[in-house]
Amino acid sequence: MSPRASRRHPVPADEFTYEPSERRVRGTVGAVTVVDSARPVLVWEPGRAVPGYVFPRSDVRTDLLSPGSDGRFDLLVDGRRLASVAWTYDVPELADHVAFDWFGRTEPGIEHWYEEDEEIFVHPRDPYKRVDPLPSSRHVQVSINGVRVAESHRPVLVFETRLPIRYYLPREDVDFTTLQPSDLQTGCPYKGTASYWSFPGGPENVAWTYPDPVPAVGRIADLVAFYNEVVDITVDGVALDRPVTEFNRRFSRDEDPRA
Repeated sequence: MSPRASRRHPVPADEFTYEPSERRVRGTVGAVTVVDSARPVLVWEPGRAVPGYVFPRSDVRTDLLSPGSDGRFDLLVDGRRLASVAWTYDVPELADHVAFDWFGRTEPGIEHWYEEDEEIFVHPRDPYKRVDPLPSSRHVQVSINGVRVAESHRPVLVFETRLPIRYYLPREDVDFTTLQPSDLQTGCPYKGTASYWSFPGGPENVAWTYPDPVPAVGRIADLVAFYNEVVDITVDGVALDRPVTEFNRRFSRDEDPRA
């Protein structure tokens, strides 16, 4: 019997967890550097899959912060008021640290974040997460609602912590007559900016590509992947079970997926 693991991640899912990071992290708005710290702390909130950063007050332009109406702080930069951008945690060890909105914020906020000199998008990279793209000779077939949309003997398999294997296929091995381009674009801190295709009649945004991925996953450039959760994938003649992940809920609610 194969061993089963309830959680493939060292950070507890239901606890407030934090640890120091040695990466220099900067946040800017226009030409103004709001945060510049070589002593950030990574924070995992209960029930949240991705980490955030908090910064020592001495590394933050606190002179640009003013109390907001919700217990948070507004940021005043170049005559603009960016509401509810920052806050502090009620944790004694982090009492002298400031957190900033990053992941999932829809209102204007910090415009650019950098780890060292590389710009980071969407959310901080989790030090316990790996994204390994490996070339393969497996025979991969992809069907949607009984229609064969792709078949390849030269996929790149992406092994990403806490996600099912994603099978990235050369464009020449995808039948684009069965797909429609989508206007959706999403960002991933580990892979870059993705664009999408939908299957006529649904599911929407079921396939994606990274035209210009970050260097660490350069092997997937311009390759096409499909959501295992809602398509049928056969590998070396064996039909794969459809995995259950957070993306199932997003498809069922007709929300934009994130690759």
